[in-house]
Amino acid sequence: MKTVGQPIRKKDAYALVTGKPVFTDDIAPKDCLVVKVLRSPHANAMVKNIRTDLAEKVEGIEAIYTWEDVPKERFTMAGQTYPEASPYDRLILDPHVRYVGDPVAIVAGENEACVDQALKRIKVEYEILPAILDLHEAKDSDILVHPEESWKALCPVGADNRRNLCASGESHDGDVDAVLKDCDVVVEGTYRVKANQQAMMETFRTVCYMDSYGRLNVMSSTQIVFHVRRILSNALGISKSKIRVFKPRIGGGFGAKQTSVSEVYPAFVTWKTGKPSKMIFTREESQIASSPRHEMEVSVRVGADRDGKIRAIDLYTLSNTGAYGEHGPTTVGLSGHKSIPLYGSVEAHRFAYDVVYTNVMSSGAYRGYGATQGIYAVETAVNELAQKLQMDPVQLRLKNMVREGEVMPAYYGEQTNSCALDRCMERAREMIGWDEKFPCRDMGNGKVRSVGVAMAMQGSGISHVDVGSATIKLEEDGLYALSIGAADMGTGCDTTLAQVAAECLDCSVDQIIVSGADTDTSPYDSGSYASSTAYITGRAVEKACRKLQEKICEKAAEMLSCGWEDIEFDGHLATDRSTGKQVTLKEIGTAGQCGNANALQVTESNSSPVSPPPFMVGMVEIEVDKETGHVEILDYVAVVDCGTPLNPNLCRCQVEGGLAQGIGMALYENIQYSAKGQLLNNSFMQYKIPTRLDVGKLRVEFESSYEETGPFGAKSIGEVVINTPAPALAHAVANATGIWVHELPITSEKIAMGLQKK
Repeated sequence: MKTVGQPIRKKDAYALVTGKPVFTDDIAPKDCLVVKVLRSPHANAMVKNIRTDLAEKVEGIEAIYTWEDVPKERFTMAGQTYPEASPYDRLILDPHVRYVGDPVAIVAGENEACVDQALKRIKVEYEILPAILDLHEAKDSDILVHPEESWKALCPVGADNRRNLCASGESHDGDVDAVLKDCDVVVEGTYRVKANQQAMMETFRTVCYMDSYGRLNVMSSTQIVFHVRRILSNALGISKSKIRVFKPRIGGGFGAKQTSVSEVYPAFVTWKTGKPSKMIFTREESQIASSPRHEMEVSVRVGADRDGKIRAIDLYTLSNTGAYGEHGPTTVGLSGHKSIPLYGSVEAHRFAYDVVYTNVMSSGAYRGYGATQGIYAVETAVNELAQKLQMDPVQLRLKNMVREGEVMPAYYGEQTNSCALDRCMERAREMIGWDEKFPCRDMGNGKVRSVGVAMAMQGSGISHVDVGSATIKLEEDGLYALSIGAADMGTGCDTTLAQVAAECLDCSVDQIIVSGADTDTSPYDSGSYASSTAYITGRAVEKACRKLQEKICEKAAEMLSCGWEDIEFDGHLATDRSTGKQVTLKEIGTAGQCGNANALQVTESNSSPVSPPPFMVGMVEIEVDKETGHVEILDYVAVVDCGTPLNPNLCRCQVEGGLAQGIGMALYENIQYSAKGQLLNNSFMQYKIPTRLDVGKLRVEFESSYEETGPFGAKSIGEVVINTPAPALAHAVANATGIWVHELPITSEKIAMGLQKK
């Protein structure tokens, strides 16, 4: 292949390294009203009265809105395909505030200074209500987070607002209890992952303005332009045809921007005033009022025979969706359906879950989307099982892992037709020197070096749901214009999709102009989430380019007065095999714009009935100081099966970035609330994320498989890469200290105090 599989530089690389104005606030109109919201200081309260008269007198204030001014139809901010599984439980402003940070009033003014002054002058009288902050106390509590009659769920996900349930369900195969009872060894554990912030460098931000046709134009840092259009239509009570949503360059999202966090407030202001407006979240707002990972507590039972054959897995997940239900019913499913299938030989499995409302910040999508929490639990339990069996955990996995051609348990009956997990395990083992280093080595200076292992899987889009589309057209100068609805948020999908197009059309990537995402001009695409872009949209690009090539050959045949079957096209010249006559691609493009009845343009959509998993193995070597509990990462090796890596350099960047985030979740990131529900980690001074110096040496390799349903054999890579660090590090710490940490993060204090107690 000429372009696919090549380490081609990102299309926007030059603009980024030279500091060109490409992000939302860089290109916002200069006369925008500044929009901010007044946020609740209480975790659960009713707004009894709001006085805005003093605030309205501040010079430069355009408007102040309260719950009495907004529509009363509930909606969800979750960026999901309709009908959304997430309940409709939001209002733009609600007299019932449900967490510290919930919006109470919207203020719009000429500049930030006057808006900040007006916010201080708004007087609110609250009736403070008892709050639920602990996920264990929420289900069937007398305190209801959503007592309103207008709450509704569009899908049957086991939701019941009268029980504080956002979702509830159970699935199984075989008699788990009977098989576990018959097992020689059973390991039980409960593993807790706290809510984690995506901490992308560009905070949430949106710019809105009215165009000359009276339509609301929304430019936002979002992964989901088409879903945002629907969300705003529902929230504002206006037709989708009145709304255009588009995105500029996105400064990171990691799933946070799959939720409509900032869009609704400036959209409401612009729709009411007719004036352009913008809302730029501060870092504090992004910390206290956004869409972090769901806190989950995962209880696992794993049973095996003495020889290490894993026979049963039983898993129960309790998930905390917070004050609102965005992504609550869907994230929880991955905690079981993307962890149990790693072990293809189980005789029985069961997966049950409850997702509860509480009075803390609502959660949303974050890279890994629930699989991260489930894999941490299951992989740690399997490592504990290996210890109990006195068996090498690598050998235990090689004995039980899912392999190519097998039907994956708890994975909707799908068969894995592209799986190099066994080769990933063997290669990682070789790279890190597992056999020489497992389990640990005492360095004789109060420090111990040890290794840990974990494996992971994800999906490639949502089967039977996600839609990717692409429009490709030939321009008169022989270049191609590719329009997509997927959002490049730093992943490089503009480049990789251009590589797919260039491979199909036998041209260079420089000949492909990429634009998107824009609800007015892009073909429909579900958006950039669920690891769907390369696999789902990539196949749409491939289909569109194949058809365009046929059209090009037909046009060339018309120009050369021959049959299209006589045309040979090499990407630059179309040749009549019988006569040797030729026309150039530029000539074909020009001819397509004069007296032509067959447009040299194609739009194709793609959806898939399957979601082939990418697989990964991670192994880590650490050094633990037994006196202080400090953990230093010496080496992390990751071997990934993503099918065909479309661009090895960009795939490697994805892996390294995901590993860094996984390491942060495992060792540093520690969400903490006060007794009154106030988030204490409201800046990067309190919420610690790793720097490049904290993640050690990262080594990445690929073991390719070939996925026939993906473009040129590709599967996804964006999310699977975050899933191995937490269980691998927990394993390495246990090997060094004998302490199994069941709640993340694994801090130095936990290790030191555990050693002291031991």
